[in-house]
Amino acid sequence: MANTPQAKKRIRRNERRNEINGARVSRIRTFIKKVEAAIVAGDKDVAAAALKLAQPEMQRGVSKGVLHKNTVARKFSRLTKAVAALG
Repeated sequence: MANTPQAKKRIRRNERRNEINGARVSRIRTFIKKVEAAIVAGDKDVAAAALKLAQPEMQRGVSKGVLHKNTVARKFSRLTKAVAALG
């Protein structure tokens, strides 16, 4: 259990940040799922539009520190390749 005032404050702050970061990651996952659903449906236009909306969200996750840079780069690359392969 935290004894110092600073440790107690860190616990409070960490709880708030955990909620915010969790919501941010969930939002990013939703954007990615929209792209993947469009890919499965075979709709290139919808998939491309969804990818265009997902990309800034993914980058925002990197800049806020909730996702690793290489993870986002890998996911975006794979999604881009999948959309391009729809023909």
